[in-house]
Amino acid sequence: MEIYIDGQWLPKETAKVSVFDHGLLYGDGVFEGIRIYSRRIFRLAAHLDRLYASAQALALTVPLERTAMQAAVQEAVRRNRQEDGYIRLIVTRGAGDLGIDPRTCPHSSVIIIVTDIRVYPRDLYAGGVKVITSATRQVSHEAFDPRVKSLNYLKNILAKIDAQRAGAHEAIMLNSAGYIAECTADNLFVVRGARLLTPSPQDGALEGVTRGAVLELAAEAGVDAAEAHLTRYDVYTADECFLTGTGAELMPVAEVDGRPIAQGKPGPITRRLTEAFHALVRHEGEPLW
Repeated sequence: MEIYIDGQWLPKETAKVSVFDHGLLYGDGVFEGIRIYSRRIFRLAAHLDRLYASAQALALTVPLERTAMQAAVQEAVRRNRQEDGYIRLIVTRGAGDLGIDPRTCPHSSVIIIVTDIRVYPRDLYAGGVKVITSATRQVSHEAFDPRVKSLNYLKNILAKIDAQRAGAHEAIMLNSAGYIAECTADNLFVVRGARLLTPSPQDGALEGVTRGAVLELAAEAGVDAAEAHLTRYDVYTADECFLTGTGAELMPVAEVDGRPIAQGKPGPITRRLTEAFHALVRHEGEPLW
């Protein structure tokens, strides 16, 4: 494994960051998780759009121009000969003094890791996952816009702990108004009366790349899809429910807060969109070698 750190290619054993990096000390930075399918990077342009937008929102200067960043990500995949897998692209504020003042960090830092990934066991995709509602709420727009994909994931981790302690695989996070925002690492979709619905970014949902692809595939398949204010009632009484994410792809939900969703197994729209997504990722874009 070769890891990119600020222009150098280093083996895993010697790839190090400073203990004074503000990404480590304060979660001051942004990141993207990106999938590789059949030597193709899935929607790298969309991921870079979000990375640079997140950095702009944090007044964080990305030290590479976009074309150079794209080339570095592609080179990382080539060097690691990763046919299928995962890319973690990170930009931190860089090393500085103790204290949160970003002016003490003269240079931001870029890290690119290419590796394997498996978020859920394969058998769960046939039967679906169990989900609970976490007591941990999504951060309010009044404090910090959830559309920024920052390194500070503490709220998500706390919600994930809630799920694990309840014997579930994932947790729904509500916003301060009680509407569903997202899950700890995934976007959420429900099917109600043949309509596909998902929370909007204004309710605290990350503008997920896989989420966007699913909305496109739904439109192509003639499925009526829209963003909507959703509460737990909409999930409990849904005809189908599934999660989307770079790591999870499309994961059916069988149960929420102890309530089975419909028949407790993947529904027809979930299966249809899953098949369409798998076909899309294997053929979109050109292979890197």
